[in-house]
Amino acid sequence: MEPPNLYPVKLYVYDLSKGLARRLSPIMLGKQLEGIWHTSIVVHKDEFFFGSGGISSCPPGGTLLGPPDSVVDVGSTEVTEELFLEYLSSLGESLFRSEAYNLFEHNCNTFTNEVAQFLTGRKIPSYITDLPSEILSTFRAARSA
Repeated sequence: MEPPNLYPVKLYVYDLSKGLARRLSPIMLGKQLEGIWHTSIVVHKDEFFFGSGGISSCPPGGTLLGPPDSVVDVGSTEVTEELFLEYLSSLGESLFRSEAYNLFEHNCNTFTNEVAQFLTGRKIPSYITDLPSEILSTFRAARSA
C-alpha cells in the first residue's frame, strides 16, 4: 500500500493595526492587545481567506496586506486539492456566503479555524479566535461602569 500524499497547511497571520493595537490598546481599552488579527490558510500553493466578499484566494502573500506578520505551521493534510476546492465551494454556498460575514462573530478567523480543523483536525491559536470576544467584553465592561 502506498503512503498518502501529505500537503503542508500554513496559517498566515496579519496585524491589521500594523502595531498600533500593541501601542494604543492599554490607553484605549485598558488592556494589552498584541494585534488585530486577520488570518488566511495556505494550502495547495494558494492563500484562502474570508471577508465581506465571501471566500477568496490569491498566491501566498498576494493580498493587499502584503507579506504576513507571522506564519504558523498548522500541520499537514491528506486532502487533495480537488476535494479541498469542492469543500470550499460548499462552504461558500452555506456557512461562508458574503452576507454571512460579521466582523466580531463570523469573520476571517472563524473561516480559517473551520478550514484548519477540516484539513488537519487542529484549531488555530486561541489568541486569534478569542480576540473579538475579548474586545467586546472590554466595551461591555466600560459601558456598565
